[in-house]
Amino acid sequence: MSTERFTPPPPSRADDGPPATRLVVVSGLSGSGKTVALRTLEDLAYYCVDNLPVALMPAFVESVTGNQAGRYPRLAVGVDVRNRVEDLMRLPEILARIAAGGIDYRLIFLDTRDEVLFKRFSDTRRRHPLTSDSMPLADAIALERRLLRPLVAIADRVVDSSDLNVHQLRRLVAAEFGAAATGTTLMFESFAYKRGVPPDADFVFDARCLPNPHWDPRLRPLSGRDAAIREYFQGQPDVERYFQDVREMLARWLPRFEAEQRSYVTTCIGCTGGRHRSVYLVERLAEAFRDAHGTVIAFHRELE
Repeated sequence: MSTERFTPPPPSRADDGPPATRLVVVSGLSGSGKTVALRTLEDLAYYCVDNLPVALMPAFVESVTGNQAGRYPRLAVGVDVRNRVEDLMRLPEILARIAAGGIDYRLIFLDTRDEVLFKRFSDTRRRHPLTSDSMPLADAIALERRLLRPLVAIADRVVDSSDLNVHQLRRLVAAEFGAAATGTTLMFESFAYKRGVPPDADFVFDARCLPNPHWDPRLRPLSGRDAAIREYFQGQPDVERYFQDVREMLARWLPRFEAEQRSYVTTCIGCTGGRHRSVYLVERLAEAFRDAHGTVIAFHRELE
């Protein structure tokens, strides 16, 4: 079995009570945004696992919920064409078994037009999972559509992501599957100035004035999420002052946005390459605001 992501979120707070377990199954065409959707759900405190064999789904749900009811009330599973064909055909039966056990589930299917998929694979230079020396990309996409047709037929929600950018898809997933039905979702995003400022930013902060670990050959390949980079920045007083200033400013003004019933507030932090300074600050800000806000999303544009 090949699992690409298997990341349990922090357990639900005790004062959340024992909510019923919810399962979101994310499927769709390769290149349609399934990874973005799963990472968004992970930010929304879902226990996420990608590329899970369909036959193991009941065992996964039971293992997570059986002996620790209420600990992980939100689960998400990525299912794609790498599953065996016979298992994909059995998915309706398997989901019915899971529902019979008291699990509320929804299946979201991400679709995308062929010409958009061609461009995405060309831009990213990633390999489609079904391509081979004898199967070009166009044939692989056509075959994938046929194999996933049974999932489209039972999907609770089919989303055409052809005209959605990453930010719009994350917003759609957060709005539909967020833990809270009300309140303002806070999105913190890191970016590289050389690729432009995100167009949907409410707040933009420039971190290029801070010390840059890029110039240390040992740190250059890492990102702001790595322990070595965190240790580097923790030894830089200017970085700590910058973080505290931004945190205090946001803490002062975010209630004004919430009072206006804004659904989203996006805070973007940029640096030269979008890998070190901005990523570190976004991670710390998301962590700082997570206790006070039910839905906080951290997104790193240059690392996705």
